[in-house]
Amino acid sequence: MTSEKKICWIFGGAPVSSGYTVDPPSDAYLIAADNGYSLIKRLDLKPNVLVGDFDSITEDIPTDCEVITAPAEKDDTDTMLAVKIAMSRGYSDITIAGSLGGRLDHTIANIQTLAYIVNNGGNGRLIGERDTAEIFGAGEYRFSQNDSMYFSIFSFGEESVVTTRGTRYDLDCYRLTDSFPLGVSNEIISSECTLKIEKGRVLVIFSKK
Repeated sequence: MTSEKKICWIFGGAPVSSGYTVDPPSDAYLIAADNGYSLIKRLDLKPNVLVGDFDSITEDIPTDCEVITAPAEKDDTDTMLAVKIAMSRGYSDITIAGSLGGRLDHTIANIQTLAYIVNNGGNGRLIGERDTAEIFGAGEYRFSQNDSMYFSIFSFGEESVVTTRGTRYDLDCYRLTDSFPLGVSNEIISSECTLKIEKGRVLVIFSKK
């Protein structure tokens, strides 16, 4: 019998509208990364930990949770620090909300942070206002149909070999490369889509139409 993975939600500071909302599980461990505290506070949630160099936080530093202060000059982003804290405490299923959109360099940094989670044996996903992103390695995966979303896949590495079934543009042992975005803006047209990855890793993005 395998034990369930411990769940952590991290809240980042990417810009979102006032209508942005997420619903973490009641037993999730919550970490606010710097100005992600503004988001978690607006959602009326209480973090277990607040971490960052606090160069962008717009709220008063709370006194009712653990606070970890990092130096402004550091190698890790505030989100990466939050991920490392989560994984060091045994959390391997990590969702990062408020992590897509805004500055392009921050978005790319968060995607690379997602790769760090996968490289270290975890499962991770990014949730923005219009998009979600997740990285998958070799294996077979299933996704439910959602007519309001595009389904895009990109090779996360020089080359990936993938097969899809149940999409508008199915692929059959196709060699996706990191220099040609063939997998963008596909759609799931069956009740369920199957993605088989025979080689490499794939970045899967769902985007609102």
